[in-house]
Amino acid sequence: MREAKDPDRFDKWIAVLQSRVPWSERILLPLTPCLSIVQKQAERVVKCRCGHEFGDYRVNWKLAALIHVRETREQLREVYRGREQPDPAWIQIREYTCPGCGAQLEVEAVPRGCPPDFEFLPDLDTFYETWLGRRLPDRKANQDRTLEVVRGWSAGEKR
Repeated sequence: MREAKDPDRFDKWIAVLQSRVPWSERILLPLTPCLSIVQKQAERVVKCRCGHEFGDYRVNWKLAALIHVRETREQLREVYRGREQPDPAWIQIREYTCPGCGAQLEVEAVPRGCPPDFEFLPDLDTFYETWLGRRLPDRKANQDRTLEVVRGWSAGEKR
């Protein structure tokens, strides 16, 4: 039978990740190899390892990324060969890039007109309380706020 995992394994992992970034805000939870949710004063924001901030973690970070869309046969041919190539009438390839460092953060193949996929909205407070046995300093409502931002753009608010 295997040994139980270290009870402080998550903290060790966070310490390693924290040592690899040039900024001091506390990492609360890694999202991807490049992105983490961090505590910045009273806010929780998505931040790239380079330091670029994408905003509130409850808003899809992809809305603040640079996006390259491949939607023509010629553009799709750059990454797909022959019959592997999807039909551009149906599919777009979206490449999300960090505006701060140029790192490719994610690629998604989605139907035309589909909004960016919001893969992961973690309930940080429940995770910390239930799994780690401690509370975060400020409780936040765990709800997707992406549509609020998009509504604001429709009303003429700046990004």
